[in-house]
Amino acid sequence: MTSASLEGVRVLDLSRLLPGPFATLVLADLGATVDKIEDPGQGDYLRHMPPQVGGQNVAFAMLNRGKRSAVLDLKRPEAQRALASMVGSYDVLFEQFRPGVMSRLGLDPAELRAKHPGLIICSLTGYGQDGPLAKRAGHDLNYLARAGLLGAQGPVGAAPQLPGFQLADVSGGLWSVIAILSALRHKERTGEGAWLDIAMSEGTLPFFLTSLGPAMANDPGRRGDEQLTGGIAPYGVYATSDGKYVTLAALEPKFWTTFCASFDRAPSMSDLLPGDHQADVKAWVTSTIGSRTQDDWRRYAEENDVPIEPVLDVSEVLTDPHLAARQVFTTLGTPAGDLPQVRTPVTPRVPNKPPTPPPTQGEHTRLVLEEAGLDPSAVDALFATNVAR
Repeated sequence: MTSASLEGVRVLDLSRLLPGPFATLVLADLGATVDKIEDPGQGDYLRHMPPQVGGQNVAFAMLNRGKRSAVLDLKRPEAQRALASMVGSYDVLFEQFRPGVMSRLGLDPAELRAKHPGLIICSLTGYGQDGPLAKRAGHDLNYLARAGLLGAQGPVGAAPQLPGFQLADVSGGLWSVIAILSALRHKERTGEGAWLDIAMSEGTLPFFLTSLGPAMANDPGRRGDEQLTGGIAPYGVYATSDGKYVTLAALEPKFWTTFCASFDRAPSMSDLLPGDHQADVKAWVTSTIGSRTQDDWRRYAEENDVPIEPVLDVSEVLTDPHLAARQVFTTLGTPAGDLPQVRTPVTPRVPNKPPTPPPTQGEHTRLVLEEAGLDPSAVDALFATNVAR
């Protein structure tokens, strides 16, 4: 895959914060032209949140490289009319408003599809375009809770554990990219666009099929008692003698057998199944791993075919030699200095041209409006009345 694989695809992006901008980041990394529409106030809220490097929020800088920014006050009818006239020059319209907001902006998806049959509209929401929760407010933690994934995390007898990551947001962006790529292929073959209804809460379900599957077979189990949620000793997080942690994931018999053999313990296949006997197995693993330092276990993992890895903190991840070899962390030169960047798994390591820095708010307003077909005099009028900035 090259960075030019989506060259010529034009994306009009009405999203902000994380889910939508992550989706359009991937599209931009693959060569699409992404034009980000922001309001004249704060614009994308993420711009102004700490921490900042060179006057820009670090996450915003990573999510919005290679994009252009135009400012339109969509509360004004003139801006709504301008945006409606622009839509036809794009292949994809991406939005993450609650259901009904697009219609209030004069951009009813059904009407847009009728007027522009080749247009692909991707609507990313928490709960989807219909259903009892469609218009409910929410964030990542709410979607994980309603999807059941949160309820499967954490030890027996304790509250579900608060995740330190935004799975629903990022997976919602990923599902959006998959749907858009599929719709682009369909459009290439038929000329027909689509309205894509992507719900972040639903997007989390495939991530815990090992828990969801048994529940669908009337065997829901208990939090902390299943193979992947703490129910077996060969799959868990253990403290080392120097107060750090490692993960052991010896789910397959061959790995568990090798681990046990390293410490003169006779393995049993029952060790890989939940049950009351796990207390003794966990005590042995806890003692064994707790007898060595984290670095000792790093060396053990290098010398033995057993899936055991150190638990790294965020600062250690940034200097991890494997990720460095894979060129995951890079920088992007800007007039304000180098901005840290993260390469996604589909971002080309060597792009055919380097991405542009994240745009300042409204940096490309005139260019975007005129490229989308607005007459220069009409653009002048929008600027004169502060509808565009």
